[in-house]
Amino acid sequence: MLNTAAPAVLRGSENSMFDLTGKVALVTGASRGIGRATAEVLAERGAQVVINYVSNEAAAREVADGIQARGGKAELVQFDVAAGDVAEKAIAEVAKRLGRLDIVVANAGISIDGLLLRLKEDDFDRVLNVNVKGAVASARAGIKVMMRAKTGRIIFISSVVGEAGNVGQTAYAASKAAILGVTKSLAKEYASRNITVNAVTPGYIDSDMTSQLPEEIRAAIVGAVPLGRTGTGREVGAAIAFLASDEASYITGHTLRVNGGMYM
Repeated sequence: MLNTAAPAVLRGSENSMFDLTGKVALVTGASRGIGRATAEVLAERGAQVVINYVSNEAAAREVADGIQARGGKAELVQFDVAAGDVAEKAIAEVAKRLGRLDIVVANAGISIDGLLLRLKEDDFDRVLNVNVKGAVASARAGIKVMMRAKTGRIIFISSVVGEAGNVGQTAYAASKAAILGVTKSLAKEYASRNITVNAVTPGYIDSDMTSQLPEEIRAAIVGAVPLGRTGTGREVGAAIAFLASDEASYITGHTLRVNGGMYM
């Protein structure tokens, strides 16, 4: 199961690495899984975290309450990234109210699996609308704010499936591969404004979804991972925190793999 427990908020010295104190970070799809873990890690590094959710306010509230209980700063914002205009307006309002927006983690995504000949056109469209157009809408809104500040971090969450492919996941693989192209294009477009754009491609990560897989399937997947285990959401969150930090200021257009060696 995903380890959602987090240590006490880190309050290191001014020289501590990966310090995000004073930064505002928006994480889409942050009510569970990798998004939740990322919000927690960014808050531990000192960022004020804005937790986006679509429908499960109770789960999102639990994340925010947990961060606040450990001394961090967190709040909620509701919107569906697939509703591009609505999402962009909501993000603009967050930036205006908080006075800044330094980090956007475009994490929200869905997977509707099935062999190509059985895949419905509407399902394919839904996956692309959320995973690609929704991610781009989130980035666009963030970039508008970051251009004025002449600094910022856009971090897309892709997947090992976008690099390696997988049987029965044509729509998902297409959407996650598209994100890698988007990352490189935006990195070139906005480097002159000191905005870095990077992607993280998680491998087989513990989550509510993967915990429900039959044991034989889990064993087969883990057997394909050189490190011999699943990853955790917090390990992905740590990679995202690095890319969001000043220490990663000379990294852009990069795909950071967090997959235990599953794909190299």
